[in-house]
Amino acid sequence: MFTKSWQRPIILVTASLALVTGTACAAQASQSHTPTNISASAPADTPEHCVGFGAGGKGGEGGKGGRGGEPGQPGEPGQPGGVGCFKFEDLPDKPKADLTVVDKVRIVLIVLAADDPEETTKKISEKYKITDEQIDNWKKYYVDGDWFALMADDVRS
Repeated sequence: MFTKSWQRPIILVTASLALVTGTACAAQASQSHTPTNISASAPADTPEHCVGFGAGGKGGEGGKGGRGGEPGQPGEPGQPGGVGCFKFEDLPDKPKADLTVVDKVRIVLIVLAADDPEETTKKISEKYKITDEQIDNWKKYYVDGDWFALMADDVRS
């Protein structure tokens, strides 16, 4: 089969490499590509009064002996939310260094939805010990859709 004695080891090494490469590729292809570091902090940080879901309805009773069943009962309506749930009291109690992009957007939305934006901006500046200009910058970034600037804002300040 082999005409020269040195051909056998080369063919065995090549076959082994092909087997190892195929196994590695198959193992990598079977791994889940679902991200494992998804943060659920944004929905979890939503104030309780903003989420007023109602209870589902009760199912009806099935029919007996070929007769039709009874209809189910309707569900109960949920509790009404606030004014878009954008109130100063809904802001998280954490230092400026711990504010996430979600928190910054929430701050901007509260300022935009406020009856008196100047007063709300002043209250937020005192709470987080930041300047009014900083909040105005966040508002500009949000309105312009400049998410990278909003995320990188901590680096510049």
